[in-house]
Amino acid sequence: MTCQSSKIPVSVLIPAKDEEKNLPACLSSVYRADEIFLVDSQSRDRTVEIAESFGAKVVQFYFNGRWPKKKNWSLENLPFRNEWVLIVDCDERITPELWDEIAEAIKNPNYAGYYLNRRVFFLGTWIRHGGKYPDWNLRLFQHKKGRYENLGTEEVPNTGDNEVHEHVILQGRVGYLKNDMIHEDFRDIYHWIERHNRYSNWEARVYFNIITGKDNSGAISGNLFGDVVQRKRFLKKLWVWLPFKPTIRFILFYFIQLGFLDGRAGYIYGRLLSQYEYQIGVKLYELRRFGGQLNVPTFTTQAKPISHQDAHT
Repeated sequence: MTCQSSKIPVSVLIPAKDEEKNLPACLSSVYRADEIFLVDSQSRDRTVEIAESFGAKVVQFYFNGRWPKKKNWSLENLPFRNEWVLIVDCDERITPELWDEIAEAIKNPNYAGYYLNRRVFFLGTWIRHGGKYPDWNLRLFQHKKGRYENLGTEEVPNTGDNEVHEHVILQGRVGYLKNDMIHEDFRDIYHWIERHNRYSNWEARVYFNIITGKDNSGAISGNLFGDVVQRKRFLKKLWVWLPFKPTIRFILFYFIQLGFLDGRAGYIYGRLLSQYEYQIGVKLYELRRFGGQLNVPTFTTQAKPISHQDAHT
């Protein structure tokens, strides 16, 4: 076991924007890292102040509206002093047991990267069922060998400047760590809904690209017999064609995958996922209705200049 007072030769990358509620717990959990970068998007709260108080290096990211997004930009441009990078979102925590395992894994690595399993908490409850656990994410890897895929969603407005559902394409073998990372957002349901409203823009474009057969060589391909991500991609290509997806998603989560065992939090989570799927479907309809564009007006009018008299009416 690694002594907890020693630093582990890993550079932590934390993407952030207005995260003052989540950030203290996140930063407290990564203190064993040799280096911590917080890449901020012009936060308006105390995010930068909190990060600096924990000794993190703060870098500002200015999104150009297309590509690259925050994590890929960081992997390309930050001067990491360690070979290994660990990507941690502000609402995630790295446990002491996981740090010990990371320290051992990178000493004599058999892999170029490792999947970490997330334990998702919602309304204070571990969502252990409904297909939410295990939840494997490739977060620890040799930073020169990994970049996030491009799913061809650059045209979509209001999706944010950070990779969320994209996955890392890694040059090398991938292993799995045993201990969980913790995912728990300390913000309220309003922020969950607001965030997933943005995510549904992104998801609708992914669905649209699948339906229209857009060739996307920058993305991980679907394969029923591949790894966990490739299997998900294969199933998504089938999923987009199903009718009544919001209803099916709730039935899958709550009944078939036993989400009801997580109590009231599980029921609320399942209903929100169903609502999220409905939003994706409506936005997909909008994309198909207007030839791949969102918010296209059906007619235009010429603006009338405001006269001095009108301005005071």
